[in-house]
Amino acid sequence: MPITTSIHENISSRLLRYLSSPVDNSPLIVFRIIFGLLIFLESIGAIFTGWVKETFIDPVYPLPFIGFEWLQPLPGYGMYGYYVVMSGFGLMVMLGLFYRFSITAFTLMWTATYLMQKFNYNNHYYLLILLCVLMMLVPAHHYASLDVKRKPAIRSLTCPRWCFWLFILQLWIVFTYAAIAKIQPDWLSAKPIALWFQYKTDYPILGPLLATNWIKWVVAYGGIFFDLLIVPLLLWKKTRMLAFVASLVFHGFNSAVFQIGIFPYLMIGADVFFFEPEKVRRFFFKKKTPISALPSPLPSYSLPNPAITVFLVLFFVLQVVLPLRHLLFPGDVNWTEEGHRMSWRMMLRSKGGNLSFNLRNPQTNEQWKVYLSDYLTDVQAADVATHPDMIWQVVQLLKKKYGAEGIQNLEIYAISEASLNGRPYQPFIDPTVDLAKVDWEAFKHAHWILPMKSDEQ
Repeated sequence: MPITTSIHENISSRLLRYLSSPVDNSPLIVFRIIFGLLIFLESIGAIFTGWVKETFIDPVYPLPFIGFEWLQPLPGYGMYGYYVVMSGFGLMVMLGLFYRFSITAFTLMWTATYLMQKFNYNNHYYLLILLCVLMMLVPAHHYASLDVKRKPAIRSLTCPRWCFWLFILQLWIVFTYAAIAKIQPDWLSAKPIALWFQYKTDYPILGPLLATNWIKWVVAYGGIFFDLLIVPLLLWKKTRMLAFVASLVFHGFNSAVFQIGIFPYLMIGADVFFFEPEKVRRFFFKKKTPISALPSPLPSYSLPNPAITVFLVLFFVLQVVLPLRHLLFPGDVNWTEEGHRMSWRMMLRSKGGNLSFNLRNPQTNEQWKVYLSDYLTDVQAADVATHPDMIWQVVQLLKKKYGAEGIQNLEIYAISEASLNGRPYQPFIDPTVDLAKVDWEAFKHAHWILPMKSDEQ
């Protein structure tokens, strides 16, 4: 047997043994409790902050992801009940009650709410789906759960090490792509940060800090180094505590300044996977028997069954590839939005736009103007004006409405301008293209998006 083949096989077998080795499951149990609490708060909070009303009840047209138009909000005040049910599943996850059912039900319901509207898109909504999928695959209910009280036979003090690495790998992908995305001229010159901070100088305590000139540079370059290094530094024992403190400061600052929901706390909670399981046990479960005191041999584990293993490989391959899809399209992704979602391009831009439509009936040559405010809420209109795919969707709504009134072959032209990161407003959508005749092609550049002029032009 060739030496290189033998070395590869030896490395592979050692890696498999490492991932399958039993470890104290305390980090997984702690994360389940934190995760369940946070998804409960996210769901119930969406009701009391008015988010459900703003997103699902007020809009006449919810603007779902293209291809998911069949997913519509419940009529009337039904979405309040929907989110109450989701919050209940969140509590059940936290308590470990009917865990497999509750995490699966929450995942399906949350994914549906994500797909049925996109004008309130947020990266952490997408991340929550991914983490839910991973939580469905791990035995996070085998200790300190009501399921254990129901079925004592499932009680376990250990789990395979790969359960931790699923989350570590997912976070590594997120933060690495977030760092790479920041290495572009606008972020390196702190343009978006300066724009955000100028509206936050009246914040209590932090306001005077945000008014200083130097803080934007600290945030800009500190953000790059944090995203790039936080996972490696948490993995290395010698820098772990320092990295954890940095994580607390970084995410606490983001929560206080940007009010981005549960995301900062979710990331802090996930740090538990980087600490030695025995230390986590001693801190959270002092009465739990350490695995060093368990009778030998410890439970034997293996990798997930072949079907789940294949699924996980494809899952992570997709996570690596999906954020790169913007490279298939010409132009600045922050301007065109092509490939922007689900790519961890977090907080890179401040964007505004104005949009109306010129319509023409070719049968009578009658022309008239339509404004977004005629069909959308103010919140929707602000987002639609800067997102070509949603502009196209509004065109489809207009075609359907006027088609039902007997106007065939309606011509629709967008009169649009946008501004990216404080630049002067400039034309955004080609006003000479009849968007009513345009098909949406997800993997092809929309030729009717005008290129952004360079700063020198």
